[in-house]
Amino acid sequence: MVQLSKRVTNMSPSATFAIAAKAKKLKDQGIDILSLSFGEPDFVTPKSIQEGAIRAIESGAASFYTPSAGLPQLKEAICAETLQTTGVKYAPTETIVTDGAKYALYLLFQVLLNTGDEVLIPAPYWVSYPEQVKLAEGQPVFVETHAATKYKVTVADLEAKRTVKTKALVINTPSNPTGMIYTKEELTAIGNWAVQHDILIVADDIYGKLVYNGYTSVSIVSMSEAIKKQTILINGVSKSYAMTGWRIGYALGNETIIQRMTDLASHSTSNPSAVAQYAAIEALTGSQQSTEEMRQAFETRLNQIYPLLMKIPGVTCEKPEGAFYLFPDVSETAKLCGYSNVTDFASALLEQAHVAVVPGIGFGAPDNIRLSYAADLLVLEAAMKRIHDFVIEKMK
Repeated sequence: MVQLSKRVTNMSPSATFAIAAKAKKLKDQGIDILSLSFGEPDFVTPKSIQEGAIRAIESGAASFYTPSAGLPQLKEAICAETLQTTGVKYAPTETIVTDGAKYALYLLFQVLLNTGDEVLIPAPYWVSYPEQVKLAEGQPVFVETHAATKYKVTVADLEAKRTVKTKALVINTPSNPTGMIYTKEELTAIGNWAVQHDILIVADDIYGKLVYNGYTSVSIVSMSEAIKKQTILINGVSKSYAMTGWRIGYALGNETIIQRMTDLASHSTSNPSAVAQYAAIEALTGSQQSTEEMRQAFETRLNQIYPLLMKIPGVTCEKPEGAFYLFPDVSETAKLCGYSNVTDFASALLEQAHVAVVPGIGFGAPDNIRLSYAADLLVLEAAMKRIHDFVIEKMK
C-alpha cells in the first residue's frame, strides 16, 4: 500500500468546504438548503470586467503563457491601486500575481519557513492559515482573543507567545471570521513590536474594501517605512470584485522574498490564468462603481439581519465592522436546544432546519458558528427565521 507523506496526513480538511459539500449533497437530493457557508459574493463578476476578459480572448492575448510573476501591466496596476488605497509605493519587482490570494500565502510560507519555525496566528483564524504553515513544516502558534476585546490581539498577547523560533505573525483585518478591524493605533503598536523582534508580518488585507457603517480599514504597511519593510502584503480581486472563480491574488513586499516566491511558482503553476489576469487589469483600473454598489449591499444585509440574529435565544455576537461574516457565540443556544457542543448544533441546523453554517471549531473557536451574509437578502432573512424557529421548537 502506498504511504502518503506526513505533511498531508497531518493536514486537516477545510471546514468551510466540508460543510459546503454536505449542503450540496443534500440539495442534490431535492432538499431546500439555505447555505450561509461559503465566503463568496453572490454577485456576478461586473460586466466591464467580463468584457476585458473577452477582449483578451478575441485578440489572442490570452492564448499564451505569461511571466510567472504575472503580466507586467497587471503588476503595474496592482502597484498603482495599492498606492491609491494605502499611500504606500511598491515597485513591480516587489510584486507577484498568484492563483488567488490563498496561493500567495502558500508560496510565502513555503519560501519563508524551515522545520519548526513558529508563526503566530490570532484565534479565531481563517481555516487555511494553520494548515498552510504545517504544510511548510512550520508550527502554528495560536494567540487567543475574546469577544470582550473584539477578537483582536495586543502586543502583550503576542509577547506572551513569542519564542526564539517565532518567525512570522499573521494579521488579517478586516477579519475572517469575526469581521473586526484593527485601528491605526493597534496596528502601529503591533508593527513596531514585530520590527523590534525581527518578526515578519503577513498582512492579509483581502477584505480591506469591505467595511461598513462608517468604519475604515487601514493597512499595517502604511504605519511606517520600517513596518512596511517588515511586511508582506497579501491581497486579491476575489472578494471586492466578485471574482472568486477567476483566481487572481497577489503579494507585495521584500524583493528577495517575492523573487523566491516567483521561482517556486514557476515550478508549480507556471503562471496564473492569462485571461483572468487581463480581467483583473480591468477590475483594478476600470470603474469602481460596481465594487461600491456591492459594498453597500453587504452593509444593508448586515444591518438587516444582525437584529434578527440577536433575537435567537442564547446568541451573543459582536456586530462586524467589515468582511461579510457573522461569528456568533451560540454555546448557550446549543445547550438550550439540548446539544452538548456547537458542532452538533450546527449539524442539526443543516440536517433538520436545512441551513448550512460553518462550525467555529474549524476557526479555533468551538463556541461559535460562522454565517456568511454574502447571500441574497431574502435567503438571509429566511435562514434567520429557520434558525430561530428551530431553536424555539427545540426549547419546548
